[in-house]
Amino acid sequence: MSRIQNTLANLKDNGKTALIPYITAGDPEPNATIDLMHLLVEKGADIIELGVPFSDPMADGPVIQKAVERALEHNVSLDDVLEFIRVFREKDEKTPVVIMGYLNPIEAMGYEAFANAASSVGADAVLTVDMPPEESFGYKEALEAKGLDRVFLVSPTTPEGRLQAVNEKGSGFVYYVSLKGVTGSKELDVNDVANQVARLKQSLKHPVGIGFGIKDGETAYEMAKLGDAVIVGSSLVTLIEANATKGLYDIHLAIGEKMAEFRHAIDRADAEN
Repeated sequence: MSRIQNTLANLKDNGKTALIPYITAGDPEPNATIDLMHLLVEKGADIIELGVPFSDPMADGPVIQKAVERALEHNVSLDDVLEFIRVFREKDEKTPVVIMGYLNPIEAMGYEAFANAASSVGADAVLTVDMPPEESFGYKEALEAKGLDRVFLVSPTTPEGRLQAVNEKGSGFVYYVSLKGVTGSKELDVNDVANQVARLKQSLKHPVGIGFGIKDGETAYEMAKLGDAVIVGSSLVTLIEANATKGLYDIHLAIGEKMAEFRHAIDRADAEN
């Protein structure tokens, strides 16, 4: 069982929902990333999603697109992201890290070379936004050979056939995109998400994490009642942007307060379930 599978299984056994925060590696500057990862854990993260800066982040809204631009201004690459994880692992051997990004940098490195590198630095899973499970031949085998979980996205419009492919090709957990659109857009329809997640849980064998549109404690509370994990990104990245010119102390203060809001809300939902 992988580090992610162990983490989610232990949380489930204890009636807990995972909190999975996302940050873009290298945002607002490379020196901020490792300390931010440790701060997220200190404030209640169960798993971390670390975004790889990419010039055409098609699934991401304006907030994360700007984060990517800030990182790319510092020329942060996939190699840099792997180095961040390696250094993070020097102090944290427990918290799973998911590399989240797009296929081009991985293809440029080569599936096997990437899998070797990701595994060697202590990464646990890869979520490649533009890799459909049906087309993951080679990719899936390379990651699997190195013990890396494959996290795939599903959405309100995902057909049953693709869900079966996610079951066969994926592992760790499934990322449910809770609304139609890009990250950070629109407001969640809680009833619709509840119906969709109930449908997914009848078809999927993996735990379901819910992301996109979770902006505050109240939405995190509602999603914790439905999924196995709550994934938050744009709300944290917004705070990084808002405090970028003030310095890392202010970024940590703002991120710490927001993470506490999410953690408290999820724990409250778990206590009521």
